Amino acid sequence: MNLLTSGKLNSYLADIDKQAEDMLFRLVKQMAKREGVTEALKVENQMEWVGQMNNIRNRATELVNAELIYN
Repeated sequence: MNLLTSGKLNSYLADIDKQAEDMLFRLVKQMAKREGVTEALKVENQMEWVGQMNNIRNRATELVNAELIYN
């Protein structure tokens, strides 16, 4: 409520959004590298690549939400 009345709510939310976006991008990249989900897999078996990337993105989203959004 203090942020809203002081006019700082929008900038605070924009900052959290940027942090969440950066963290998500970094986590997805790290997890894909660690799990061997590469561009070569994308060329060889697109459906497998999509499935693994969706799994990685969902897990990374859960981590971001737990750390930044719900905390």
